[in-house]
Amino acid sequence: MPTYATLGQELGLAASKVHASVVRAIQAQLVFKAADGKPQLVREAFKQFLLYGARYAFPAIHGEVTRGLPTLYAASPMKEKIIASNELPPVWPDKNGKVRGMALYPLYPNVPDAANRNPALYELLVLFDALRAGSARERNLAQEMLSERLSAQA
Repeated sequence: MPTYATLGQELGLAASKVHASVVRAIQAQLVFKAADGKPQLVREAFKQFLLYGARYAFPAIHGEVTRGLPTLYAASPMKEKIIASNELPPVWPDKNGKVRGMALYPLYPNVPDAANRNPALYELLVLFDALRAGSARERNLAQEMLSERLSAQA
């Protein structure tokens, strides 16, 4: 596992916030401390929480028309599977955003910056948004794609 400082830098968070997140994950039994003291993911518990509990723990909050970074069905990998309507796309509000759409507030204000730095993280966050804010079809697609990605990491 990378250091808390390295993770914090990648995510745009203070190392102390990353550490606090790991402590909460341990308390929630999503992570355990291995014999070497390093945090280890409890893969099946994490998968169950992600696929079925995330939308309740992190409800979607929608806003007004804004500029931002596309998410949900308007960004990869969902946009390759969903035919977009003529409505404004969902976006994470971002002062540097180039797409006009309807605000879908991200998990944390730094999400657009972190997503711009890391395309793989961007895709995972888009799938997460599909779980918490998508239609039933979008949630089902996101569950399938996330399950595949978690299985590939095992």
